[in-house]
Amino acid sequence: MSILPPPDTGFDLDVPILIVGAGACGLVAALTANDAGAEVLVVEADAAPSGSTALSAGLIPAAGTRFQREAGIEDTPELFAQDIQKKAKGENPQDLVDLLAEKSGTVIEWLADKFDLPFSVVTDFDYPGHSRRRMHGLPTRAGRELIDRLRTACEAQGIDIICNRRATSLFAEGDIVKGVRLEGPNGTEDVGCGTLILACNGYGGNRAMVRKFMPEIENAVWFGHDYNQGDAVTWGEALGAETLHLGAYQSHGNVAHPQGILITWAVITQGGVQVNLNGARFWDESQGYSEAARAVLAQPEGIAWTIFDSRIAGIARQFQDFKDAEAIGAIRTADTLTKLAEVTGLPKDALTQTITRIPTDGPDVFGRSFLGEPLKPPYCAVKVTGALFHTQGGLRVDQDARVCKTDGGVLKNLFAAGGAAVGVSGSGDSGYLSGNGLLAATVLGHIAGSAAANDMKEEHGHA
Repeated sequence: MSILPPPDTGFDLDVPILIVGAGACGLVAALTANDAGAEVLVVEADAAPSGSTALSAGLIPAAGTRFQREAGIEDTPELFAQDIQKKAKGENPQDLVDLLAEKSGTVIEWLADKFDLPFSVVTDFDYPGHSRRRMHGLPTRAGRELIDRLRTACEAQGIDIICNRRATSLFAEGDIVKGVRLEGPNGTEDVGCGTLILACNGYGGNRAMVRKFMPEIENAVWFGHDYNQGDAVTWGEALGAETLHLGAYQSHGNVAHPQGILITWAVITQGGVQVNLNGARFWDESQGYSEAARAVLAQPEGIAWTIFDSRIAGIARQFQDFKDAEAIGAIRTADTLTKLAEVTGLPKDALTQTITRIPTDGPDVFGRSFLGEPLKPPYCAVKVTGALFHTQGGLRVDQDARVCKTDGGVLKNLFAAGGAAVGVSGSGDSGYLSGNGLLAATVLGHIAGSAAANDMKEEHGHA
């Protein structure tokens, strides 16, 4: 049973604010609440904080930051909000889009100023759908660095993070959450809380839910975190919460196979292409990496080769993942197209024809226009497949990240953020604008942490 009445014997431990999940979302929520003077406990099912954040490039889109201004980029939250809605064909709740776009810059600068996270803007290539360069990342451009720095910040603030504790049930009276049952190495523990923040992502790791809500991607490699089992949605629904866009997800069609390493989409945006095992291109790659997964999986054996050149590889090397892929031989190189065909096993004539016919003076047959230089030797290639990264549907939340009920009210002491809440990616995969996942994780995490801390203050103020 996912919702239980509070235990007769009381709780083993009571905390003012309990956060389930220690990815970027949970850690940002913890830092925010702690900064506002509230006491917080973070519980994590895994052996260490990681979540989907650690598997990502760690890039957070934000508008109007000083980092952009220093790079000579003019941007506004309004423009960012327009880009989000345009990619999702207007399917997102406008108030949520505006909220995330408006607060994005504040959160980035707060993390930089308060906790020394050395953000900089990716300035040497564009992400599909973003009309300005607004991707903020740490030096390695890797999510592992983001999660490690957030964890270090939490530890420096004395915030408790308890790992190897999986939340299995919620305790509630009516629609007031009272606590959580945790399963750990020594059995179960019941933790009571004044407020609960769900930062445990979505349900990409739950094959039954994937099959139910997004059957078109059920055969993709699962590239998310195994503990993303849909608990937030299950608990929320049992408490009468409203859900939205449960068929929305972010996938990626550029994961090195069989190595399972994410290859940055910069290899495509800078002029690279994808070909199938017959050496033929099969779609307009400029649409985006989330759509790419379905396009690649529809090809023979669910495989493609991404073809680019050494100039593009130079840009891609700012990403640690790309360097890792090179180090283990996932990136093949060749001085001629004939040799490239040999090292990839692709048919020589078809591959040569495909690459030499890429137009430089207008759109191709798929409608893609190539800007910049044509591909030149030495050439590079990497064998890729499509992967499901994380789901984008979830619990509907208000402007404080409080969970909304189907009857129009809110669950007063239950918050959801990041993948546990509905994102801003519309209803499918094509609405995902690069960075939407970490945008919702960090900004909604910040909002939830702040609102939860304010609740605590008000409660004690009236006591």
